[in-house]
Amino acid sequence: MKKIIYVPGKNPKPPADLHRQQLLRCLLAGVRRINPEVADEISDSDCFSLVAWNRHFYDSERDINQITPWVDHLLNLEDYPESDREAVRTVSYRLARTLYQMGDLLPWLIPAIPDDRIRASIRDTELYFSNKGNIACRVRDIQKQPLREAVARDDKVLLIGHSMGSVIAYDSLWELYHLENMQHCVDCLLTIGSPLGMNYVQRRLIGLRDKQVPDYPGNVRSWVNISARGDLVALDPALANDFRKMIEEDHIESITDHRAGIYNHYRDEKGLNVHKSYGYLVNPVVARTITDWWTDA
Repeated sequence: MKKIIYVPGKNPKPPADLHRQQLLRCLLAGVRRINPEVADEISDSDCFSLVAWNRHFYDSERDINQITPWVDHLLNLEDYPESDREAVRTVSYRLARTLYQMGDLLPWLIPAIPDDRIRASIRDTELYFSNKGNIACRVRDIQKQPLREAVARDDKVLLIGHSMGSVIAYDSLWELYHLENMQHCVDCLLTIGSPLGMNYVQRRLIGLRDKQVPDYPGNVRSWVNISARGDLVALDPALANDFRKMIEEDHIESITDHRAGIYNHYRDEKGLNVHKSYGYLVNPVVARTITDWWTDA
């Protein structure tokens, strides 16, 4: 049986069933443009599940009615405006990126970053890594449960991690491999808008932090990483070079990065948000990755 497990990024989310519905709408819309038959198979199989960790991390939820109209707008677009491409080439964007890169190397510069969303992302990531109140362990337990169930059923798993969800996915896979001896877990790890390329994040990952000789999870067959142009959370969009030892040590078959020509066209009341999960899921490169995995699995 094929299973798609989705790990969302930071921030409060709508109630899990409603959030899952909107994510699946976007995923199916993207896949349908590539292969309608695969989209129908995914829809009919009820294979898509959501790791709803956000409610435990933030103790609050977002109103789905604040999101649905913008998802509707995204899915009804026939042509994407050229202004979306130009928005990630502006002087202000390049300045924000430069400051963020400096902040990644020199954390005391983080308060100078002008983008509120980026500062909030860093704060939430620090809360996870500090494990205050054992919150990170609880979040990983939520993540690991559907993976354990999938392994017990011998399912073929596509694990999708968006933003901080990719960090949670990576740490959870490490624990399953090194602490629970789960040797075969995920057929394909798909990370979208991931901060795993950042120095700040890598220094704090399980298996990498405080270690002279780092170790890695070995229970993933392949890894595909996709970053949209202008996504500052995916500050370093190239993961294959950072995690090349996973290949050299035969922990994984391949790690592939995609960035060139990838755009996220999600908009809401605040304007263009090139990091948003809904925009990633309808992207044709993401949809092609999902479709190829489905037909090959």
